[in-house]
Amino acid sequence: MKYLFLLLPLMLVTTANAQEIVTAEQYLKTVSERYGGIRDYEAQIAIRSGTSEMQGNVSYLSPSFLRIDFKRPAEQVIVFNGELLTVYLPEYRAVLNQNITPSRRSSASGGASLASAQGLSLLQRNYVASFLSSPDPVRLDENSNDEVIKLRLARRSISEGFREIILSISPATKLIRRIEGRTIADVNVRFDFTNIRTNVGIPELRFLYDSPASAYVYNNFLFRDTD
Repeated sequence: MKYLFLLLPLMLVTTANAQEIVTAEQYLKTVSERYGGIRDYEAQIAIRSGTSEMQGNVSYLSPSFLRIDFKRPAEQVIVFNGELLTVYLPEYRAVLNQNITPSRRSSASGGASLASAQGLSLLQRNYVASFLSSPDPVRLDENSNDEVIKLRLARRSISEGFREIILSISPATKLIRRIEGRTIADVNVRFDFTNIRTNVGIPELRFLYDSPASAYVYNNFLFRDTD
């Protein structure tokens, strides 16, 4: 009996610690709530798809405004104002426009739009979260000193565009450092966000794009309005 009294404090501490364990689903919810408090942000973005890589600056304004001004390829632009997606391809002097219905917003904006309150809400509904290896911070990769929490998201339905998504999240800021996705065509796509600045007062005017007068304009390049 005397040993029971010695073990009791240890049992109480163990029980208290067990109650503080955060599941992957809870952690994803916390990150989603963090983005819910962000009105806008700016960051540098690098996008890798297969062997190709693009770099630029991304601007986001809640709830669904997104703009990427590329440095590589130079002068390429992607703008989404919640209703119209515009892509400027300087190599072809072509402007691609697409009207977007609410049901197609997540697919039209691409993986970069997942780094938002709306994007994370979709992930919570459509994917099952688990820690990649453990809930402890790990290196972003072998060549990086950045430490992140890594979540693996497995799709609930085969209709989702990504078979699997890996989110790398800064444990200090709860901001997404990297998104890695494997598409249904088994293409690996990666989005890196660095130098993130939140709530800087981005105006809606930033998401108005005046295309070059000499560019060719192609409307509904993704799908028809009736689709």
